[in-house]
Amino acid sequence: MKKQARPRPLNNRDVIRLGQFDRSVERDEAIRAAIRQIPKGKVATYSQVAAAAGYPLYHRQVVRLLRNCGDALPWQRVLGAGGFIKLQAEAGAEQRFRLELEGVKFKGKRVDMEAHQHEFLTWELWD
Repeated sequence: MKKQARPRPLNNRDVIRLGQFDRSVERDEAIRAAIRQIPKGKVATYSQVAAAAGYPLYHRQVVRLLRNCGDALPWQRVLGAGGFIKLQAEAGAEQRFRLELEGVKFKGKRVDMEAHQHEFLTWELWD
Protein backbone atom coordinates (compact mmCIF):
# COMPACT_ATOMS: atom_id res chain seq x y z
CA MET A 1 0.00 0.00 0.00
CA LYS A 2 1.28 3.41 -0.95
CA LYS A 3 1.78 5.95 1.80
CA GLN A 4 -0.31 9.06 1.42
CA ALA A 5 1.50 12.32 1.81
CA ARG A 6 0.54 14.20 4.92
CA PRO A 7 -0.67 17.73 4.29
CA ARG A 8 1.91 20.15 5.49
CA PRO A 9 0.86 22.62 8.18
CA LEU A 10 0.14 26.20 7.19
CA ASN A 11 2.89 28.69 7.78
CA ASN A 12 2.76 32.49 7.94
CA ARG A 13 3.21 32.87 4.17
CA ASP A 14 0.24 30.61 3.50
CA VAL A 15 -1.93 32.58 5.87
CA ILE A 16 -0.93 35.82 4.18
CA ARG A 17 -1.72 34.33 0.75
CA LEU A 18 -5.12 33.14 1.94
CA GLY A 19 -5.84 36.61 3.31
CA GLN A 20 -4.86 38.17 -0.01
CA PHE A 21 -7.17 35.75 -1.82
CA ASP A 22 -10.07 36.78 0.43
CA ARG A 23 -9.37 40.45 -0.25
CA SER A 24 -9.15 39.91 -4.01
CA VAL A 25 -12.53 38.15 -4.04
CA GLU A 26 -14.00 41.02 -2.05
CA ARG A 27 -12.38 43.56 -4.39
CA ASP A 28 -13.67 41.83 -7.53
CA GLU A 29 -17.20 41.68 -6.13
CA ALA A 30 -17.06 45.41 -5.29
CA ILE A 31 -15.95 46.14 -8.87
CA ARG A 32 -18.79 44.00 -10.27
CA ALA A 33 -21.27 45.86 -8.06
CA ALA A 34 -19.98 49.20 -9.33
CA ILE A 35 -20.31 48.12 -12.97
CA ARG A 36 -23.87 46.90 -12.36
CA GLN A 37 -24.80 50.40 -11.12
CA ILE A 38 -24.15 52.01 -14.51
CA PRO A 39 -27.59 52.43 -16.11
CA LYS A 40 -28.44 52.12 -19.80
CA GLY A 41 -27.41 55.21 -21.73
CA LYS A 42 -24.63 56.05 -19.27
CA VAL A 43 -20.92 55.18 -19.22
CA ALA A 44 -18.01 55.30 -16.80
CA THR A 45 -14.25 54.98 -17.16
CA TYR A 46 -12.16 52.12 -15.82
CA SER A 47 -10.74 54.52 -13.21
CA GLN A 48 -14.17 55.72 -12.11
CA VAL A 49 -15.36 52.14 -11.63
CA ALA A 50 -12.27 51.26 -9.58
CA ALA A 51 -12.67 54.35 -7.39
CA ALA A 52 -16.40 53.73 -6.91
CA ALA A 53 -15.60 50.18 -5.80
CA GLY A 54 -13.21 51.57 -3.19
CA TYR A 55 -10.01 50.61 -5.04
CA PRO A 56 -8.94 53.80 -6.85
CA LEU A 57 -5.61 52.43 -8.09
CA TYR A 58 -7.07 49.22 -9.56
CA HIS A 59 -8.28 50.37 -13.00
CA ARG A 60 -6.28 47.56 -14.62
CA GLN A 61 -8.10 45.03 -12.47
CA VAL A 62 -11.37 46.41 -13.86
CA VAL A 63 -10.07 45.64 -17.37
CA ARG A 64 -9.04 42.09 -16.37
CA LEU A 65 -12.37 41.40 -14.73
CA LEU A 66 -14.33 42.67 -17.74
CA ARG A 67 -12.20 40.61 -20.10
CA ASN A 68 -13.40 37.44 -18.37
CA CYS A 69 -17.02 38.34 -17.60
CA GLY A 70 -18.66 37.51 -20.93
CA ASP A 71 -22.12 39.06 -20.97
CA ALA A 72 -22.62 38.69 -17.20
CA LEU A 73 -21.91 42.42 -16.79
CA PRO A 74 -22.76 45.44 -18.96
CA TRP A 75 -19.14 45.64 -20.16
CA GLN A 76 -19.94 48.01 -23.00
CA ARG A 77 -20.62 50.82 -20.51
CA VAL A 78 -17.03 50.94 -19.27
CA LEU A 79 -14.56 52.99 -21.31
CA GLY A 80 -11.05 54.30 -21.29
CA ALA A 81 -10.12 57.75 -20.01
CA GLY A 82 -11.74 60.60 -21.92
CA GLY A 83 -14.52 58.37 -23.25
CA PHE A 84 -12.41 56.40 -25.71
CA ILE A 85 -13.24 52.81 -26.60
CA LYS A 86 -10.04 50.90 -25.85
CA LEU A 87 -11.07 47.59 -27.42
CA GLN A 88 -9.59 46.85 -30.83
CA ALA A 89 -11.18 45.87 -34.15
CA GLU A 90 -14.45 43.91 -33.95
CA ALA A 91 -14.72 44.13 -30.17
CA GLY A 92 -14.46 47.92 -30.33
CA ALA A 93 -17.05 48.08 -33.11
CA GLU A 94 -19.39 45.88 -31.07
CA GLN A 95 -18.95 48.09 -28.01
CA ARG A 96 -19.78 51.21 -30.02
CA PHE A 97 -22.80 49.48 -31.59
CA ARG A 98 -24.13 48.38 -28.20
CA LEU A 99 -23.69 51.87 -26.77
CA GLU A 100 -25.43 53.46 -29.74
CA LEU A 101 -28.35 51.04 -29.23
CA GLU A 102 -28.61 52.39 -25.68
CA GLY A 103 -28.75 55.98 -26.99
CA VAL A 104 -25.18 57.00 -26.21
CA LYS A 105 -23.92 59.76 -28.54
CA PHE A 106 -20.38 60.03 -29.83
CA LYS A 107 -18.19 62.99 -30.75
CA GLY A 108 -15.92 61.40 -33.34
CA LYS A 109 -14.29 58.40 -31.66
CA ARG A 110 -15.17 59.50 -28.13
CA VAL A 111 -18.36 59.20 -26.13
CA ASP A 112 -19.94 62.54 -25.27
CA MET A 113 -18.98 62.27 -21.59
CA GLU A 114 -20.78 65.49 -20.61
CA ALA A 115 -24.07 63.95 -21.66
CA HIS A 116 -23.51 60.30 -20.73
CA GLN A 117 -21.08 60.05 -17.83
CA HIS A 118 -22.50 58.17 -14.85
CA GLU A 119 -21.93 59.77 -11.46
CA PHE A 120 -21.51 57.12 -8.79
CA LEU A 121 -23.07 57.67 -5.39
CA THR A 122 -21.30 55.85 -2.58
CA TRP A 123 -24.50 54.46 -1.08
CA GLU A 124 -25.52 52.85 -4.41
CA LEU A 125 -22.97 50.10 -4.12
CA TRP A 126 -24.22 48.70 -0.86
CA ASP A 127 -27.94 48.27 -1.60
